[in-house]
Amino acid sequence: MVIMSIVDFGKILEVKRYSANTIKTYTTFLGQVERYFKRPLHSISEDELFRYVYKLIRHKRASCSTQKQLINALKLYYREMCKETINLDAILPDRKPFKIPEVLSQDEVGKLLTAIKNIKHRCIMATIYSAGLRVGELIELRVKDIDSARMLVAVRGGKGNKDRYLPLSQKLLVMLREYYRQFQPINFLFEGQKGGRYSATSVNQILKAGLKKVGIAKKLSSHNLRHSYATHLLENGVDIRVIQELLGHNSIKTTMIYTHIAKPSLLNVVSPLDL
Repeated sequence: MVIMSIVDFGKILEVKRYSANTIKTYTTFLGQVERYFKRPLHSISEDELFRYVYKLIRHKRASCSTQKQLINALKLYYREMCKETINLDAILPDRKPFKIPEVLSQDEVGKLLTAIKNIKHRCIMATIYSAGLRVGELIELRVKDIDSARMLVAVRGGKGNKDRYLPLSQKLLVMLREYYRQFQPINFLFEGQKGGRYSATSVNQILKAGLKKVGIAKKLSSHNLRHSYATHLLENGVDIRVIQELLGHNSIKTTMIYTHIAKPSLLNVVSPLDL
């Protein structure tokens, strides 16, 4: 048996070109398992892992997504690091519960952006909404990824380690130019106070503060701005398959969820921030 640490596992995944978000998620889950059992992963039996997952679901109310990611992380660890196959398929969720995503109206988005006076914070919210970005994609954006000549935003290494281009909103470009003059970011488009990537937690804190300021009681995360982007495109006539490409979804089935909250008609693609 080849036994290596969770840190080594993360390095293996990096070499295999897994996304930074997947590596962080998997290693975090595995670290939690080791801390719970207080011994190395390779010494934990399948029965013990089953009981651990059951406890997370029964007592900690773990989501379907968390359950699936944890099990996939464990299976991958044992395969890559221990050269063993563990059978946890019996505790994989059969189906993900169907939930209609919570979205803001275009008017609510407008009020939110107006209420955020800090230009950096406003640009962060506007960038997510205007391009439908995942928070992980936002914090990975580089200054060079904003192509004002072609009016495109380059998303590199998105979910599934895929690149894609998105339309750059004219209104967002104006905001970004003001932000750039004030903050002069060097590498990442949005940098933390000490440089480097901006914190995903801080992004959600900006949204929470903004919603409170305008009196919107909905409990949302930055991902709901992505949901709002897709919904508003659909409501304004953008074809569902175009939205699939813009969101970077592998399957049209994932994108079809927005048909439950919007009525599409065919129009040209325009960023909802410009509508």
